[in-house]
Amino acid sequence: MSDPDIETWRQEARAWLEGMAGEFGKTARRGLSEAEDLALARRYQHAKFDAGFAGITLPPEFGGRGLSPLHKVAFEVEEMPFGMPTAYYGVSLGMPVPILIRYGQDRDFVRERCLAALKGEEIWCQLFSEPSGGSDLAGLRTRAVRDDNGDWIVTGQKLWTTYAQHSDYGEIIVRTDPTVAKHKGLTAFWIDMRAPGVTVRPIKLAGGASDVNEVFLDEVRLSDSQRLGAVGEGFRVAIDTLMIERYSAGDSGGFGPRLETFVELAREATINGRPALEDGRIRSAIARSYALRSGLDTIREQAMQLMAARMEPGPEGSLGKLFSVRSRQKLSELAMDLQGALGLAFDPHALPTEDWVTSWINAPTGRIAGGADEMLLNTIAEKVLGLPQDHRPDKGVPFNAIPA
Repeated sequence: MSDPDIETWRQEARAWLEGMAGEFGKTARRGLSEAEDLALARRYQHAKFDAGFAGITLPPEFGGRGLSPLHKVAFEVEEMPFGMPTAYYGVSLGMPVPILIRYGQDRDFVRERCLAALKGEEIWCQLFSEPSGGSDLAGLRTRAVRDDNGDWIVTGQKLWTTYAQHSDYGEIIVRTDPTVAKHKGLTAFWIDMRAPGVTVRPIKLAGGASDVNEVFLDEVRLSDSQRLGAVGEGFRVAIDTLMIERYSAGDSGGFGPRLETFVELAREATINGRPALEDGRIRSAIARSYALRSGLDTIREQAMQLMAARMEPGPEGSLGKLFSVRSRQKLSELAMDLQGALGLAFDPHALPTEDWVTSWINAPTGRIAGGADEMLLNTIAEKVLGLPQDHRPDKGVPFNAIPA
């Protein structure tokens, strides 16, 4: 069967989503506890699977549709305004599961896990960041030592692991050889999150959510069959994992309220007794935000055209993540200022895409997740502008010779 054209695909997706919104959309989710919301998310994910909208780009033999990345992005763009409970599966199906398909050794196990994940029965997490390494993935210190039986014994700590408290499995990068340069001594594995020695502790964020965690690994035993890729090739597996993010739907508003929502607020708010929209400073802020978001939309459209041609988007995607969240944070702060004291009212159940306070208080998390601003600036400088790398005194130095 040939791939449906994108416009037909959009129409099918929109019609299906409209039919599901009453049961699974933002109105149905309002006021739910996390446990209730997760249960709703599991049912929604299973409904997506039954309708053929889960695993859009994954191979059919693993339960997917085998369609193009452009079809996946098109569906996500249509899905986003409905506020469906997709966050629990965003990392799971977006990165670890495709990597498991690419590198997993036991193909029957891979097929079982993929089907379970696509149906919403299992969740995967991604254990990359660590307390001492920050966004420097190659600087991680969680170690794995091979014993006489050929198994790997893992000890260390991971941080900011999204939905680890709900996860059944995870993709983990560990250091297997500290005697070589830091990029060279890493290896990737999959891990059972309920294995002996794994302890998960949720972290409460400023906005009140606890979707990230710290994970402690105390002599966790992994068989060599759990290895993803060759020994010492973990950094390459990690980069392959992060590259998949480029195929996700972007949002030039940084997943905050729409610019049109700010314009409506500026019509209603007043400055010195006159509509705020008549103030030159407010109009300038709107114009700057519009110009920025239009530029980011153009970059995104270019990426979609590349995907339509079965080509891979370039490093320009870093611009979207960096500037969209910055724009969201500034606009949210200005919206709160326009509301005066009312701008301080916080609704713990509000969505960041609809509420200015919730958007503002969660924006710093967005500037760290998926690569901090500083890492993105380096990527833009080196990969987009072609500037020379920063001086790296640890380049080529064995990891165990780098001062801790």
